[in-house]
Amino acid sequence: MTAVLFLAQRATAFVLALAVAIHLGTILYATRGGLTAADILARTHSNGAFALFYGLFVLAVAIHAPIGLRNILREWTSWHGRSLDVALSLFSLLLFVLGLRAVIAVYSA
Repeated sequence: MTAVLFLAQRATAFVLALAVAIHLGTILYATRGGLTAADILARTHSNGAFALFYGLFVLAVAIHAPIGLRNILREWTSWHGRSLDVALSLFSLLLFVLGLRAVIAVYSA
């Protein structure tokens, strides 16, 4: 793994650790407070902080997951080289686009 990929995965791991903790805390707060899905959507609608937080969450996942998957595939299979990098770059783009669509859908709901 190159130094850039190593640093990118470690940096996104830090972001994801914080984001997952905040996300789970928010879920616990919402469910214990008896909020319904409609209540949650009402609070997230047009909430810029929500969109920014989850947008960063999606970006971190789209960077972190393909790097880890690349390492696993390189160690466990004979798939190496440019084709692997291109395939995982497309996977990263797919994760980013689908995740961002979800953020926009909830933000716009």
